[in-house]
Amino acid sequence: MPNAKLKDYLHLHLLVFIAGFTAILGELITIGSLELVWYRMAIAGVLMFIYIKIIKLNIKITKKTFWQFSVAGIIIALHWITFFEAINQANVSIALAMFSSGAFFASFIEPIFFKRRILAYEILFGIVVILGVFLITSSEMGYINGIILGLLSALFSTLFAVINGRFIERYNSTVISFYEFISGVVFLTIFILATGNTFNAEFFTLSNSDWIYIFILASVCTAYAFIGAVEVMRYISPFTVILSYNLEPIYGIALALVLFPETEKMSPQFYIGAILVLTTVLFDAIFKNYKKRKNKTSEITD
Repeated sequence: MPNAKLKDYLHLHLLVFIAGFTAILGELITIGSLELVWYRMAIAGVLMFIYIKIIKLNIKITKKTFWQFSVAGIIIALHWITFFEAINQANVSIALAMFSSGAFFASFIEPIFFKRRILAYEILFGIVVILGVFLITSSEMGYINGIILGLLSALFSTLFAVINGRFIERYNSTVISFYEFISGVVFLTIFILATGNTFNAEFFTLSNSDWIYIFILASVCTAYAFIGAVEVMRYISPFTVILSYNLEPIYGIALALVLFPETEKMSPQFYIGAILVLTTVLFDAIFKNYKKRKNKTSEITD
């Protein structure tokens, strides 16, 4: 692994903090989730295109690859819509706690994509995650819509991550992200028009604060975060990056408690459930890394 310096680790945790701050922006922005994601992907796509032109990156791909990227773009759009709507229907804490359950979904989705068997410890971790989600749900029934949307968001996020994991083996990450953003915008545009809505003056009339928050979301939390996450993996091991990103809900919930204390204070049972989910996710990442290193060691000794 290349030499990792302090500035690289600080950069990594800045990116994780930015990821957690995304939920805060979702709470601050007043427009609907569908419109919010349309703006996010459109502005990020434009910024990504400018970046591509600056570095003179070749973005030519085959028609088949374009359609594959398009499917991923639709999935990430659905993830963001359900995530921000979970915040609207509940709050930041609920949305982030449910988002943490992605590791549970990965235990079943990854074996399908990579054609491997489901491991026993993954089932065990999955049961613990279900228990954590049950504790959260039973203590916060008033937020049931947000909980369901948060779980859907985690499912879409995991599906997107697994699909992108296959793409990154063959294609440049910036090219992948650019086409995913553009296809997401096209999908949302068609959906908005098909549901009888129009891109009229009202659609583009936002408050000054909404414009500022949306631009921060699209530029810093999307375009920069996508590029930065790839760049930091040049210097820090993928395991450390993945483990650090699992801290996103902790950063986000802590920020929400500070910024929105009236709406974000939850019952003790919620925090017990959230700690169960987050701890399981961290242990899952640590255990997988241990198994991977053990397998490599046995291969060398053989």
